[in-house]
Amino acid sequence: MKEVSTNNKSFLYPPGGILIWIIVLVELITFGMALIVFRHDFHQNYDTFLASQSILSKNIGLFNTIILITSGYFMASSLVFLKNNKTKKASLFLILTIVSGLVFLLVKAWEYSLKIESGHSFGSSDFFDYYWMLTGFHFIHVVLGIIILSVLLFKLNKGEYSSTNYLDIEGGGVFWHMCDLIWILLFPVIYLLN
Repeated sequence: MKEVSTNNKSFLYPPGGILIWIIVLVELITFGMALIVFRHDFHQNYDTFLASQSILSKNIGLFNTIILITSGYFMASSLVFLKNNKTKKASLFLILTIVSGLVFLLVKAWEYSLKIESGHSFGSSDFFDYYWMLTGFHFIHVVLGIIILSVLLFKLNKGEYSSTNYLDIEGGGVFWHMCDLIWILLFPVIYLLN
């Protein structure tokens, strides 16, 4: 396998490569615009949205926030270990990242089931339409992130990455941190702000 130098500090070669940062920028703009529209509609229909927001479990949202922040730490640690030629530890921390992502998805799926059981599915109200679209789109990103990290883990365990060839892992990490950041924006805006 061809080794790719990752020591180039040019603007065109940020951690993970320029393409992943373009994707991150587009995703953040998309989510940001959606959150602005959500907040505008929240204040236009304040009492109705506030009543719907009170149905959400802040504890579940907080738990998932902690899980994703922890997964970001695991992802960063995995890359640090890889850069220091500790591939077994890098692999372990990549596994911990994936497991944390799976825990997030399971808890979110459980929260979704609670909303459906209580009659707050998509189409039940404007607030829950936003809730399902925003958190559902994020859910899909986390699923995609887990798939990406699983492929990277497989390749890492096959010996395809090293302390001199880690650009793919770095790119996967950037995508994963984007998922963390988006949730850190979604949680307070949807669950907490009045």
